[in-house]
Amino acid sequence: MTKIFSVGEVTRGIKNTLEAAYPFVWVRGQVSNLSRPASGHVYFSLKDEDASLACVWFRHAQRGEETFDPLTGEVFDDGPRPGLAAVMRNGQEMLCAGRVTVYGPRGTYQLVVELAQDVGLGELHLRFEELKKKLAGMGWFDAARKRPLPRHPLRVAVVTAATGAAVRDFVRIAADRGSGCSIRIYPVPVQGDDAPPRIAAALELAAAHDWAQVVVLIRGGGSLEDLWAFNDERVAKAVFESPLPVLTGIGHEVDTAIADMVADVRAATPSHAAQLLWPERQELVQRLDDASQLLDRAWELGMQDREKSVKECERALHWLSPQRSLERLGERFAEAVRRLMAAAQALTERKERRLAAETASLRHAFGPAALDTGLLAVRQLAARLVRAGESFAERAAVRLERETLRLKAADPLLPLERGYSILQRPDGGFVRSVAGLEAGDNLRVLVRDGAADVAVTAVHAVSAAEAAGMPAGGKKIKGDRSDDES
Repeated sequence: MTKIFSVGEVTRGIKNTLEAAYPFVWVRGQVSNLSRPASGHVYFSLKDEDASLACVWFRHAQRGEETFDPLTGEVFDDGPRPGLAAVMRNGQEMLCAGRVTVYGPRGTYQLVVELAQDVGLGELHLRFEELKKKLAGMGWFDAARKRPLPRHPLRVAVVTAATGAAVRDFVRIAADRGSGCSIRIYPVPVQGDDAPPRIAAALELAAAHDWAQVVVLIRGGGSLEDLWAFNDERVAKAVFESPLPVLTGIGHEVDTAIADMVADVRAATPSHAAQLLWPERQELVQRLDDASQLLDRAWELGMQDREKSVKECERALHWLSPQRSLERLGERFAEAVRRLMAAAQALTERKERRLAAETASLRHAFGPAALDTGLLAVRQLAARLVRAGESFAERAAVRLERETLRLKAADPLLPLERGYSILQRPDGGFVRSVAGLEAGDNLRVLVRDGAADVAVTAVHAVSAAEAAGMPAGGKKIKGDRSDDES
């Protein structure tokens, strides 16, 4: 019978095998994922173009200030130097010596560092940090400018190598996820000197075609040198200026390129990029089932609401039925009759009380003494009324006479009674001045007992005294002194 191992047994067997095979080894690589917790231990990874190795440097194995190199025995002439564990940083090339073991709780193998020596920062890493700092200062990494990916995109442009494993993984995963889509591949070299301009041109072309909803820039894993095309400023500029959202999946999870930092969304790997764009079909099916259940539940609740509404309508119809209406009207009529009888009784009582009060008041007001007092007051008021009427009539007569005289004095024809005459124009207006008169004008002369039509032979502008003695056609025309003369 085949033996069934426990997880602990398998882990211990692997640990024993590794520790026996690698009791003490030297490893060279680039530091990444550096971490210094409060315990004082140092955790990091050493990586190269092929793989990554987890390392732990326990505090008891670290050294403080050193006056000589523990590997070469060289004495530092410029005095003690801080321990390497305190100054090491990501991107640094290091030589580490120790034993390979397995950390059981996580089931991972790691290098327990006993000795370490600095090799230095690589040139590419320095260039990477320089460009990263520059673009960060320009705001190309700001989260506020980054756009979300479209949900369930139907048209996707993929910029990558046409025959690489990255595109195969992406297409394979895309075929098993989502609800179907169209993928247009823009083939480009992903390493080498001609890769950056080709990648930038492909990004611009994908946007110019105005077809895709999102652009995906992917590449498989490799060393820093292999991924260097995605640390080029030309590629970063094309990603930054793309009018379409850009999703990147470059290298492995531990690899981070400049293009990843500029992109709207970064995926850990090309496969992860496809996973970010489309959910699993099973998840969509589950969502559909959930939506179906919600729809059924909503239908049930809706039917329950309708049934409740129908029952309420039934109760309302019963309440509004003619028989029920007659019953309510009968009840209201009986109540109205009761209230009417009560109101009539109360009104009768009030009227009786008021009649008694008025009778007593009349008896008091119209008794013998009250009649004598009333007659005396009436006589006094009548005398005062007669005197007031006579006084009013006298004042009115005087005022009438005064107003009559004023009206008579204002009569424009009154001067004719005193022997004067008035000149009248053909339009009915009176002549008040020689202004506007010309020889040949026809006028009418009004006198006390009639009128005469005359013609103007000449017009003279003179004073009134002179005009009074001037002959006019053998006749002298008089005019009212209160009017202008001609």
